[in-house]
Amino acid sequence: MMVTGNSAPAYQATKGSPLDIERGFYSRIASSTSRQVIEAFEIPIRSGKAFSVPRGYICRISTPYGPQVGDLNLWARDNPRERFWASRTRQLHRSHVTTFDRLWSCLPYLRPMCTIIGDTLEGYSDDVGGRVHDLLGTRCDPYVNQMLSGKAFDFHCHSNLTRAILPFGLAESDVHDVLNVFQVTGLNSDGQYYMEPCPAKSGDYFEVFAEIDLLCALSTCPGGDLSAWGWGKDPGSDDMLACCRPLAVEIIQLTDEDLLEDWESPKPASYSGVHGMKMPIFTA
Repeated sequence: MMVTGNSAPAYQATKGSPLDIERGFYSRIASSTSRQVIEAFEIPIRSGKAFSVPRGYICRISTPYGPQVGDLNLWARDNPRERFWASRTRQLHRSHVTTFDRLWSCLPYLRPMCTIIGDTLEGYSDDVGGRVHDLLGTRCDPYVNQMLSGKAFDFHCHSNLTRAILPFGLAESDVHDVLNVFQVTGLNSDGQYYMEPCPAKSGDYFEVFAEIDLLCALSTCPGGDLSAWGWGKDPGSDDMLACCRPLAVEIIQLTDEDLLEDWESPKPASYSGVHGMKMPIFTA
């Protein structure tokens, strides 16, 4: 990825701030063997699934059969107006997230929805500077596809996520910018977005600790590992289908209650939301 010098980040983790997380706490959770898988499933190629993760639980996304990109959306389970804010997460942490980074919710809530506690691809960088777990781009969608190729295709990540959330009372308008899990991207010397093939191997995983009750939706990208992806290509071609694989999801409960003894689920932002306005006062 193109890097401009070593400028100081605009948002810094000052001691005691929400960006300065207690790494010891999350490391203990990540390494704990006191775990019970309460739900496990695979998401077939070119499809999506929505699922709940209770606060204080762990969600692991893995590549059981080899490289595959997944597009992830998050909502507060009981209030879908609170949803993942990709651009602010990118500013607060980095363009490609990894262990100890957090995924933040939108305004007016602005709180960590989950914290990344495990990433087998942590530190990955390819020979052109691309990095993994992308926040630079967003989901593929049928609108851009038809605009650029003139062809309709109903199994882009946007469509997969839309179908996945319908049983939860949500709609297409609730789908939002994603975290592209296992996807390698960057910016070239002209500042243009590029994608490289997914480096994940069988058994690689990305693991988060749910800070609040979550509704998640995950799509198995129709481009698979992106090694054969291209606008205008026949999505049913053998080379594209051959690089598509299922993703696995596990929802995990921590059985050692002492691990979470001092942990509290974060509250929404404390700002009043008045924005300088005053309520009108009726006068006779």
